[in-house]
Amino acid sequence: MNVASPTILTIEGLGVRLPEGADRSHAVSGASLSIAANEILCVVGESGSGKSVMANAIMRLLPNEVGIDAGRVMFEGRDLAAATPAEMRAVRGAGIAMIFQEPMTALNPLRTIGDQIGEMFSIHTELSSAAIRTRVLALLEDVRIPDPESAAKAYPHELSGGQRQRAMIAMALALDPRLLIADEPTTALDVTTQAQILTLIRELQKRKKTAVLFITHDFGVVAEIADRVAVMQHGHIVEQGDAAEVLYRPQHPYTKQLIAAVPPLTAPPPRTLSDQMILTIDSVSKTFRTGGFLGRGARVTHAVKNVSLKLPRGATLGIVGESGSGKSTLARCIVRLIDPDAGAIVLEGKDWAKLTREQVRRETRHIQMVFQDPFSSLNPRRKAAELVAQGPIVHGTPRAQAIADAKDLFALVGLDPSASDRFPHEFSGGQRQRIGLARALALRPEVLVADEAVSALDVSVQAQVLKLLAGLRERLGLSIVFITHDLRVAAQICDLVAVMKDGEVVEHGLAGDVFGNPQHPYTRALLDSIPGGEFARKHETSVFT
Repeated sequence: MNVASPTILTIEGLGVRLPEGADRSHAVSGASLSIAANEILCVVGESGSGKSVMANAIMRLLPNEVGIDAGRVMFEGRDLAAATPAEMRAVRGAGIAMIFQEPMTALNPLRTIGDQIGEMFSIHTELSSAAIRTRVLALLEDVRIPDPESAAKAYPHELSGGQRQRAMIAMALALDPRLLIADEPTTALDVTTQAQILTLIRELQKRKKTAVLFITHDFGVVAEIADRVAVMQHGHIVEQGDAAEVLYRPQHPYTKQLIAAVPPLTAPPPRTLSDQMILTIDSVSKTFRTGGFLGRGARVTHAVKNVSLKLPRGATLGIVGESGSGKSTLARCIVRLIDPDAGAIVLEGKDWAKLTREQVRRETRHIQMVFQDPFSSLNPRRKAAELVAQGPIVHGTPRAQAIADAKDLFALVGLDPSASDRFPHEFSGGQRQRIGLARALALRPEVLVADEAVSALDVSVQAQVLKLLAGLRERLGLSIVFITHDLRVAAQICDLVAVMKDGEVVEHGLAGDVFGNPQHPYTRALLDSIPGGEFARKHETSVFT
């Protein structure tokens, strides 16, 4: 970082109040920090620490019932905390731009990518349509999207997660803002795509001399990209300083706690596994065909190709790989959310691949799924206890008994049973994931399929959920299929690991063998792509583990 770089943003004693009835009065309290041009400042903390609220306060994108009630947000000599809506419209995009965590919800599904990026120029400049189109294609090329022409014509759902995030970055950088706020932009991405996005942000930041406020819960990302770090807890900034100082010589107990929660890269000693197989996947394949007319010009995707795996009773089988590797498609085939084209899925002696829909509904209590995004998988109009009790009620349990059992499950997964009458939006991300887990356990399944169940959680909540899953596996005798793109997480909870690439299993075996001595070049590439690899290796032998 150039120490002579001018300060772009200064936050002085910022306070952001919460509505009455919230757990605490303020989401942000007395926060002060500054960021200079050509600098990346990472703000780290758990869910609910106030880091995203602080970012939204800078942009003045807070909900109506949440507001700034103290401090200043100084940007180029102007206090944004006191700016009018018209003044903020001029600042957003041109002066300060933001990359959101989930591009699929931030992008308009009814407009092409090119139109949405071009809107930045049509609103803030007087460029002609032809000039705007040229600028859009140049931006898409800048962010390394293959075939910018096709990407500009595509709708958000037609791009991969990594490509959508690149499109969001292109949109944010369209007007060369002085400050870029990136709110968890790599959280849900696989390790190789994450590494590409981090490299891209760093390259663009250096080239354009942009100040970057990077919000994350991943200390590997911090080690990879940060010049300075600010740590937030309960709305307060408890520690800040140069990245190396905070990472390797943390002073505050909370910072030490967060670093201690980072999963190491090495697997624990192997457990003794049962000789009895509860789930056998034999030569399963799934192909998707989309587009075309009368079969002509159709796009064919071989999502799963001849996959065979076995899950011992009481064990955890991890399936890892990049986005598009086929791991989530395989998970959905296992629970029959989609039908495999070929192969057998034998659970407790029954081939699920051959069951009718009616038979699947009757047998579904034996295998349940926990989804990646609990907010989209939980009905927002129903209270948590009703969501957890829904499965048992459908299978014949009296409603009163099912609700009572749901409250017991709340306690089992570490939630307050008295909170079971709340709606999903009244819980944090980690709490919603626990509700999803309670819902899956309500039918007392023998096998639990967890599809990226901890990928969007901060490190401390992630550690809690992993510990919870391991405890439930022992207490309830669960067998788990664990889908993840985070190899550090897989190393900690999985007994066996299968690595998928382009729909095929390229390597599988005991977790310690796969991660300690990878044989396939793709597995080695995945391990090399983990952000902050040097920090992770030093962390394994640190006093915090």
